[in-house]
Amino acid sequence: MLLNNLDDYMKKYPNKRPDIIQQYGTAGFRNKADTLFHVTFRSGILATLRSRSTNGIIGVMITASHNPEEDNGLKIIEPDGSMLEQSWEKLATKIANIPDDNLEQCIADMVKELNINLKDTVAKVYLARDTRKSSPSLSIALMDGIKACHGEFQDFGLLTTPQLHYIVRCANSNGQYGEPSEKGYYEKLSHAFLRLTEHSKQQKLHLIVDCANGVGAQKMKLMAPYLIEKITFDLINIGDGTLNLGCGADFVKVNQRQPDSIELKSNQHYVSFDGDADRIVFYYRNDRDGKFHLLDGDKISALVAKFLQQLLNESGLNNIEMIVVQTAYANGNSTKYISDTLKLISDCVPTGVKHLHHRALQSEIGIYFEANGHGTILFSDNVQKQIAKCSNENAKKLLHFIDLVNQTVGDAISDMLIVEAILDNLNLTIDEWDSFYQDLPNKLLKVAVKDRNVITTTDAERKCVKPEGLQMAIDKVVAEFGPQARSFIRPSGTEDVVRIYAEAQTKEMADNLARKVGNLVYDFANGIGSKF
Repeated sequence: MLLNNLDDYMKKYPNKRPDIIQQYGTAGFRNKADTLFHVTFRSGILATLRSRSTNGIIGVMITASHNPEEDNGLKIIEPDGSMLEQSWEKLATKIANIPDDNLEQCIADMVKELNINLKDTVAKVYLARDTRKSSPSLSIALMDGIKACHGEFQDFGLLTTPQLHYIVRCANSNGQYGEPSEKGYYEKLSHAFLRLTEHSKQQKLHLIVDCANGVGAQKMKLMAPYLIEKITFDLINIGDGTLNLGCGADFVKVNQRQPDSIELKSNQHYVSFDGDADRIVFYYRNDRDGKFHLLDGDKISALVAKFLQQLLNESGLNNIEMIVVQTAYANGNSTKYISDTLKLISDCVPTGVKHLHHRALQSEIGIYFEANGHGTILFSDNVQKQIAKCSNENAKKLLHFIDLVNQTVGDAISDMLIVEAILDNLNLTIDEWDSFYQDLPNKLLKVAVKDRNVITTTDAERKCVKPEGLQMAIDKVVAEFGPQARSFIRPSGTEDVVRIYAEAQTKEMADNLARKVGNLVYDFANGIGSKF
């Protein structure tokens, strides 16, 4: 029998909202939690089939990351720890939306088309969840889906999203990447951090961490004892408030200010995670102007690139190709710093971590961070072998650095330690890091439209193709704000809104440019400014 006890499960997990199209996008499924039970059950079936098709362990993380508390979602993890294969995203969307009566036939057709061996393979799925109130019950729906498709599962309970990615990769690499456990994660990262900073002359480091009232708080409490000889932490927003509300990486990035619960003090490093601890941003109060200063994903990319470039040169490995991958949201001055000062290739890809990750994989060393603070560094197998053959101290540092990186996905805990280790090694203050370049003032807006699909973009989302005439109108407005101004638009992947990004020489100019472009989008998207 293809599916076990399906009739009983379908009574338990009917699609109560067939009017809602559930789409598997870059961030997996995301929606209001009460609309996702049938989706999560069916995703359990899909993950089981994916395990059989790859002959590997698949992961499923139940989370909605930086989204509000009432939302939830899930992400499927490939055996190598990366995000779900793109062709299977379409299958996930199809299965999530197929009418209840057609589900079994849909699964049967899929098994046949993909030639999935159901007899001679074992399906294994690892699952974990974040701290949302809806996550435990959605986990049960996921496990029921796995059981319905005759799969095996291991429930890791509460984890950060990056921890599950890490564990899945470790398990499928037979331990070569690390021990496939939460304890193994802490031990690998802490050992690498302590070795990377062991010769430092700086005093013990201290960091204030905004945990967004999410799962990162619990995991930082477990990680801290491993690091106490070199770095200590004050943990803020540890679950005593609402998830991601008035705190967290997304709040800090969008609002350009510290969380509501933090009063900035001099000479202090602050970081904010998001709800599932895969994003991070840094910030501090500058004593010269007394103002809040944000160091986002662009600044992290620049710091990592500078450090690795120096280590590679000092190790005699400056022939290794290194690239920094960005999206259109990257600040213009960050791209200029990478290209003109560091003399590195900076490549722009469409928004979404899967696009950055894919491009980074094509280089020997690929650095990618979205401006929102989600990113990591990838090292090819060949590069790691080259570094391992070198016996000098800088090459040993590189090996410790590689161990400190979670190469599967953006990881707030790993990235936090990476930045602190680099600042420690380069003997840089956070103010000196911030001074690498000055961000151009920028503004993010979103405009509600009747149908986001009327907007089509190209050139890594930097140019609008449809509706006709809109890009020409945007170009005309941008030209009014000087040579440093730019603006682009992109339709949301999940809701009928169009996102507007603008940057210019001053904050006032950036705000005005965003507003004018937003007005254009509203007019064109609603049929006022063009014929389409």
